[in-house]
Amino acid sequence: MRTTGWSDYALLDSGNGRKLERYGPYRVVRPEPQCLWEPKLSPAVWNDADAVFDPSDEEDAGRWRFKAQPKDTWPMAWGDVRYKGRFTAFRHLAFFPEQAANWAWLDQRVRSCEGQPRVLNLFGYTGVASLVCAAAGAAVTHVDASKKAIGWARENATLSGLDDRPIRWICEDARRYVQREVRRGNQYEGIVLDPPKYGRGPDGEIWKLFENLPELAGLCAALLSEKASFLLLNAYAERISGAALAGLLSDKLADRGGSIEWGELALTQEDGTREIGMSFYARWTS
Repeated sequence: MRTTGWSDYALLDSGNGRKLERYGPYRVVRPEPQCLWEPKLSPAVWNDADAVFDPSDEEDAGRWRFKAQPKDTWPMAWGDVRYKGRFTAFRHLAFFPEQAANWAWLDQRVRSCEGQPRVLNLFGYTGVASLVCAAAGAAVTHVDASKKAIGWARENATLSGLDDRPIRWICEDARRYVQREVRRGNQYEGIVLDPPKYGRGPDGEIWKLFENLPELAGLCAALLSEKASFLLLNAYAERISGAALAGLLSDKLADRGGSIEWGELALTQEDGTREIGMSFYARWTS
């Protein structure tokens, strides 16, 4: 799947281990080791960026350098969903633009369901995927272990005018929540599963992708209702692949029928000449 730019985002250029992007009013330079080629735009264009992230030796860590002091937050949009961009301490800007291809797919899947589908979004972060599903007509349960991320997601819901939609905000370890949902017998018509490579729950729970994902995928399979429409699994780890994720879903959903698609999620440069692979995905549909 390919994500191209929209009014509030563009991949302007890439090369020499970096990418130049536009986030609303700001042009941003961030590290991207996969960009082994030479940039197309001039050094002057790159040097005129509003913000540059200088990485440290620790993964995803580093510090921002600003040409001028930016706003703490600024409004952005994708389709009917509104959300706030912000410069975080871990090089991200409070959402992942490459996921727009998945947002479009989720919007279509939810709208194709009969009635009001129940959608579970695990590791939901700042909630853009949850809000896309809610705007399309779903009753959403949004789960994230970070109280700060939940707060940002709720702000985004207000900004999107979706406060009156049936969205449940759950600050909890994803595995613990799903285990309890299985015991309760609750079910969903759609599940979004976008786990990190490593993480900690609010009570110190440890998440390791390769050790814990098989169990969680199995639990998610048990939560799919008879009328379930989809399960979307996305992962950013370097050692994973779309084929591996598809194999996992095939194993856990062997008795459900349906079909499984898999591949790589890529950002397409504004001039259409280059693409950067960002993550891998597999998605089951009934």
